[in-house]
Amino acid sequence: MEASDSNMTIIEGYFRLFENLTPSNKLDLISKLTDSIKSDLINKKSSFKNSFGAFESDKDADQIINDIRNSRTFTRQIEDI
Repeated sequence: MEASDSNMTIIEGYFRLFENLTPSNKLDLISKLTDSIKSDLINKKSSFKNSFGAFESDKDADQIINDIRNSRTFTRQIEDI
């Protein structure tokens, strides 16, 4: 069974479940599903945008460079010849 076939089976199951709802309840369900889809789309767009962007810091570039250089540790020992 392919993914699309199993999705259609799930959708058909939900449809049969919702057939007995009142029209008002069906409209409420449609509204909630619509809101859910809209929030999913917004979250996807914002998470995509958040994956790109600049590094944010209050420090200027020189301070960041100095912090990186000062945090380096050297464990290599030079032997006397």
